[in-house]
Amino acid sequence: MSYDTSPSYSTYPWAPRQPEQPEPGPTGPHRHRHRHTAPGQHSDIRVLRSAYRWQRRVATLAALGYFTLFLVLSASAPALMTEEVTDGLTVGLLLGLIQVPVTGAAIGLYEYTARRTVDPIAERLRRQADPDTRRTEARR
Repeated sequence: MSYDTSPSYSTYPWAPRQPEQPEPGPTGPHRHRHRHTAPGQHSDIRVLRSAYRWQRRVATLAALGYFTLFLVLSASAPALMTEEVTDGLTVGLLLGLIQVPVTGAAIGLYEYTARRTVDPIAERLRRQADPDTRRTEARR
């Protein structure tokens, strides 16, 4: 089994093609040394990574921010938390019950931002990286 070591062979399909230049140095089967940028350094991947990081922060701050507020109020304002809103329902219990819909809203926000920002970038990268898709789009 032999591997293609020609300069046209690309480890990363999205890496820009470099013009053929003879390299001074060793001869033999390993004489072609390719220098590609690491996948994590590619600008599109950096954009995807930052979009995903923003998405995680927003969803986490929504859920944990509310829970932290609940804990701070429980520790610093116990009189407020024990006040009754209606017969048998205290402010603390009401705020605790509201935690469930807030967590659901955080999950919904995560899904919404994934569809709106992260998924389109990931799909574009997937299309660029897939050689079959690139060939199909090149024929059009």
